[in-house]
Amino acid sequence: MEAVEIETGPKPGAAVIWLHGLGADGHDFEPIVPELRLPKPLRFVFPHAPIRPVTVNQGLRMRAWYDIFQFGGGAEDEAGVRASQKLVEELIDAEKKRGFKPGKIVLAGFSQGGAIVLQTALRHPERLAGVMALSTYLPLSGSLEKERSQANQDVPIFMAHGEFDDLIPLERARKSRDFLLNFQYHIEWREYPMPHSVCAEEIGDLARFLVRIL
Repeated sequence: MEAVEIETGPKPGAAVIWLHGLGADGHDFEPIVPELRLPKPLRFVFPHAPIRPVTVNQGLRMRAWYDIFQFGGGAEDEAGVRASQKLVEELIDAEKKRGFKPGKIVLAGFSQGGAIVLQTALRHPERLAGVMALSTYLPLSGSLEKERSQANQDVPIFMAHGEFDDLIPLERARKSRDFLLNFQYHIEWREYPMPHSVCAEEIGDLARFLVRIL
């Protein structure tokens, strides 16, 4: 996959694969890297989602990890979600070939990207370092019990959401959090006074999470 790749110093000790949201691209979260002010070198991979028509946007073609049929839930594009899960698995394999063990690979994503990293990490057969799921929700929740991987049962998960998010309501994100807690996943939950976005306080919390798990 095409991706923006950044290494914050020589010989990075871990890799972060970070997925953007609907209509954006891999450059979207590139400016966050220096703001994290991480003490040790890391490798960041910001892949570009495939271009596809998106139903809620009148069928316009844009970068999207899956189609969205309507806002607020309902029917899901299972084929699209699973296709993007496969793409992330390929990205994980690529980082493993670079020498990073699965326990040194973090999956991160915003909005649609966050949904895909939750979908992938909870089913991945090898223990990952952690998950950062921002302003998002859990997709295909009905299949998780059957498909989840015991290897990532205790993977650290950072979930955060804006109190004024008008695209993915806070309550929908809380329901995803509670669903995961019901399966005994380890969730670090944060809410911020922001819309469907990222804020400075959240970036600080992300940096602390990364330092702790890596």
